[in-house]
Amino acid sequence: MKHFNPRVTMWGVLLLMQMLLHATAFTQTTQTTAKGTVLNESSTPMPGVTVVVASEKGQFKRSAQTDTKGAFEFKGLATSSTYTFTFSHVGYAEKVVSGIKADGAGNITLDVKLEQSSTNTAAEVVVVGYGKSTKRDVTGAVKSIKAADFNRGIINTPEELLQGKVSGVNVTSASGEPGGMQSITVRGPGGIRTGSTPLFVIDGMPLDNASTGGATNPLATINPQDIESIDVLKDASATAIYGARGANGVVLVTTKRGKAGLTTMSYSFNGGFSKMANKLPVFDAAQYKKEITALSGDLRDFGGNTDWQNEVSQTAFTQNHNINLSGGTNKFTYYGSFGMQLQEGVLKKNTLKRYNGRMNMTQKLLDDRLTVEVNLSASNTVNARPPIGSLVGGALSTNPTIPAYGPDGKPYAFENGTNPVLLLELEKDITTVNRVLGNISGSLLLYKGLTYKLNFGIDNSTGTRDIQSKPSTVPLRLGGLQTYNTYNRNYLVENYLTYSTVLNRHSITALAGHSYQKIFLQGRNTSINNFTGTAVEPMYNPGLGSDMTLAGNRPGGYALVNELQSFFGRINYQFDGKYLFTATVRADGSSKFGSNNKYGTFPSFSGAWIISKESFMENSPFYNLKLRAGWGQTGNQEIPSKITQALFTAQGVSAATSYPLYPTNVYAQGTAFSRLANPDIQWEVSNQTDVGVDFEFFKGALTGTVDYFRKISDNILVEVTAGDPIQPVSTTWTNIDGMNIVNQGVELDLSYRHTTRGGFYYSVGGNVTFIKNEVKNSPFTVINTGFANTAGLTATPVNGYVNGQPIGTFYMREFLGLDANGFNLFRDVNGDGNITDDKDRVAVGAALPKTIYNAFITLGYKGFDLSANINGLSGNKVYNQTRNAIFYKALLVKGGNTTAQALDQPKEANSNNAQVSSRFVEDGKYLRLNNLSIGYNFNLQKLGLSKWVSAMRVSLTGQNLFVITPYTGYDPEVNTDRAEAGISSYGIDYLSYPKARSFLLGFNITF
Repeated sequence: MKHFNPRVTMWGVLLLMQMLLHATAFTQTTQTTAKGTVLNESSTPMPGVTVVVASEKGQFKRSAQTDTKGAFEFKGLATSSTYTFTFSHVGYAEKVVSGIKADGAGNITLDVKLEQSSTNTAAEVVVVGYGKSTKRDVTGAVKSIKAADFNRGIINTPEELLQGKVSGVNVTSASGEPGGMQSITVRGPGGIRTGSTPLFVIDGMPLDNASTGGATNPLATINPQDIESIDVLKDASATAIYGARGANGVVLVTTKRGKAGLTTMSYSFNGGFSKMANKLPVFDAAQYKKEITALSGDLRDFGGNTDWQNEVSQTAFTQNHNINLSGGTNKFTYYGSFGMQLQEGVLKKNTLKRYNGRMNMTQKLLDDRLTVEVNLSASNTVNARPPIGSLVGGALSTNPTIPAYGPDGKPYAFENGTNPVLLLELEKDITTVNRVLGNISGSLLLYKGLTYKLNFGIDNSTGTRDIQSKPSTVPLRLGGLQTYNTYNRNYLVENYLTYSTVLNRHSITALAGHSYQKIFLQGRNTSINNFTGTAVEPMYNPGLGSDMTLAGNRPGGYALVNELQSFFGRINYQFDGKYLFTATVRADGSSKFGSNNKYGTFPSFSGAWIISKESFMENSPFYNLKLRAGWGQTGNQEIPSKITQALFTAQGVSAATSYPLYPTNVYAQGTAFSRLANPDIQWEVSNQTDVGVDFEFFKGALTGTVDYFRKISDNILVEVTAGDPIQPVSTTWTNIDGMNIVNQGVELDLSYRHTTRGGFYYSVGGNVTFIKNEVKNSPFTVINTGFANTAGLTATPVNGYVNGQPIGTFYMREFLGLDANGFNLFRDVNGDGNITDDKDRVAVGAALPKTIYNAFITLGYKGFDLSANINGLSGNKVYNQTRNAIFYKALLVKGGNTTAQALDQPKEANSNNAQVSSRFVEDGKYLRLNNLSIGYNFNLQKLGLSKWVSAMRVSLTGQNLFVITPYTGYDPEVNTDRAEAGISSYGIDYLSYPKARSFLLGFNITF
């Protein structure tokens, strides 16, 4: 047996005694109580203010709320410690008081006054591109939205956070599908082939608008819970710093970061359910049999009474979990988060699963002369979709007397058609996207006022989409599998210098830099057909397919490399804090353009006059009044790659691609042009003028902005029919000289906030945009797009770019009614007695709205709050192609289902065809209660939790609670992609995914 070493025993006893002495000293540490009162700007006590006290050199932190007299109290604070107090209240600017220690008497007393957030509107920090500024110093049209003002509910993408929040910005959901595409335009679309999507910049990393795979919105990979603010640059003076990509506006997204001295961990949960907001009124079995019998139609009665919309839809459940940790010291701060969203769609077999992780860090070195920032996010998104078009079409048109399920409990099978429920079992579409987005930047103070910054970023995504069709005997299907792989690589390197100085009443900030961005896009696709009926699904063993011949399964692919090199500069000058001037220039060189026009230069100038600072305004009612004006040019490079280069083909030998050899008349094998080179293709350029007024009354309680803008896009780039008949290609790319697309309008933004002496606070506001879009000096009668490629309507154009009309104009036959025989009667435009598509089409309305309006209200008292957001638009039309393809009398006669609207013309002939015409153009205006939220912030001091918990909140949110509209489809906010040859379509509704009405319960807790 071993004996204890006496020296070890002695040292152990001494160590134990030392620990006991420290414990005794700690328990005997003098304690104190911190007391204080919080007042508002009128020196009135404020109840319900959250007060957080934290030790500056430890983990100690507590929270409390002020009582009805505005008083707060913390007991058990150590007199030897230094504390930081943070005061926050909805509607008021957060206030932080640091370095607080007990006085000579051992007491801590604080009396704090909070100011309404709106009183600091002029000092609000906004992101302007390659830097930050205060709202007071901005000379362009910029709108900043903070996280507290974002839309609430089920949010999948940054665009949804913005909807209705910024004047001049129109966000349209293409459908109600979770993670579906969003259409966003800033001050109207300005191109034909160049798109209208603005440039998105995430923490300084410009994104490419290319698809990451499947039908999922590329921005759905970004966790909205991580976003701190979104800044929208609207006019050219603000966007010109981004040059070639600024023509459609710029959206700057800033994610959350940690704060020094404040360590927190937060958890948030949102869970709820969604149902189809609006079912279409198709006939039930009794009505169907009655109406088809009255028409002597083809009635096949299967004895059932099936509501197919109910059969293919479901009550969808959603859950969203987010946890984040943040904090740091004066030298190092961090923010880390993990998010998980599991969302079901209102159509069965539709789910969106998203897993996100983020880490943002900031490190200061070399006596704070060097600041290194790291932003890194990773996401995994899995989107499972049913065959939406077939499913919705089947639910609306299938005979309601057919039972959904047979006696064996399986989907009822029949030869002449497909049971929509069976489609859910046979068809599957799954897209998986893995994305890593990050950048690292270093800012080094070289000399007083002179800073050098390096920014390196990467956006790497990989997408796999499997479209599977399982084999079936009834109805007969051979089965197949199509696989699409997408690889996106986006690299960025930026170097720039910023110099700031103040000389007496002169203030100057200069920026100069260089940017290089390389984007690599690649796609591959394969297919295999003819699968046997086994339990193994084709996507899990493609080798089971028996048809692997190249004739029906030829693999495909593409690869593109786009490069953009830029030189940019900006000068901000202020005199006496009242007169502001900004000049910007950017030269962009893009690989998308030919050698003769590789580079484009885009300048802008803007100025502002803060009138409220003048001596003659001292007694005016204006708290702040600023007049600003600007002009600038921006470019658009969002065109197909390689169109300036020649393209050859060796596929197919015919009279169109070769010449016969004499005397055999045999067409020689060889290579032919499929596209001619054109090195003279130029940039599309937008010239924009903006005049605006920013104003504030009542010490900033009432704020507003009025802007007039005029944006003219020229050098319009289109693909046209070759003019020379002996050219080897049928079409060629060119800029149309003199053709313009003009957007002009007025924006108004108002907001008012107030808090009463009793602690009741409220804010109301809204914005409205009046906008006119027009195509001018077009040499073409119409540039067709938006084709109705459905059965019986193949290759029939719906949209057109028409001279003197807005983009998205519906250009088609004008329906005048029915003739004496019950057949369609159309307007004979040229009066030749014949109705033809090429000569008898007219403009019958446009998809672009003329007025966009939004309103909000927020109420609060003590711990309770309520907020609501309303948005709408008017002056637009929607082409109801669903009604055109399904809801007409002749289809009912043939045995398909329809609605009562299809029978609103009693004299219509049973065989009258539903042709594309103004008959199916409907008014698309609407007013929507977008979201309504009620919440409660717990008084943690009363609950005895303030020692561990700094904030806790519960909320109930309703989304899409009602919509008022004359439109007869599922929802007027729709934009089914019916683009042709890359030319965007607008306002077409064809078998769109129904929108949902949702209710969510939320819980947030911060430790």
